Amino acid sequence: DVGRRHRERLPGILQISAPSMKMLVIALVLMLGNVFPASAQVDNPSNRKEMNTIRLTIKGGKTFTATLADNSSAEALIALLSQGDVTVEMEDYGNMEKVGPLGTSLPRNDRQTSTGPGDIILYQGKYLVIYYSTNSWNFTRIGKIDNADGAQLKSALGNGDVTVTLSLDK
Repeated sequence: DVGRRHRERLPGILQISAPSMKMLVIALVLMLGNVFPASAQVDNPSNRKEMNTIRLTIKGGKTFTATLADNSSAEALIALLSQGDVTVEMEDYGNMEKVGPLGTSLPRNDRQTSTGPGDIILYQGKYLVIYYSTNSWNFTRIGKIDNADGAQLKSALGNGDVTVTLSLDK
């Protein structure tokens, strides 16, 4: 018997009969099933939408949704918003963006980035920027406003200062 010859060569701790090996594998599968339940492994598109979409409400105006980037900055923003809405007082800068302090710092994932209308950027880890035009600089992409072009964003954000409230898209 080939199995017996191989068992005879192994040190005592590794000598496991076939029925014992089956029991060990079954026990491991059951233990891992409790650690990683099947429901947590299912990639449910509706759960994914809830976790990577936020709402931006412009005071006295329009509401947009935005799809977040897949990085630690966006994850930290979700964690912040899970504690409650965040209101950002924003001002116009360079006739291309609105920028305002978040009131806290988020992790930075800075890289050379070209922006376009609807891009949501984290600048210096503590400023939220909404672009309605283009730019190129070294900063962190947080997400992108869904279904809005530059003219729609410029119209909604207006001239001068604006108040934007961020919230989880429930």
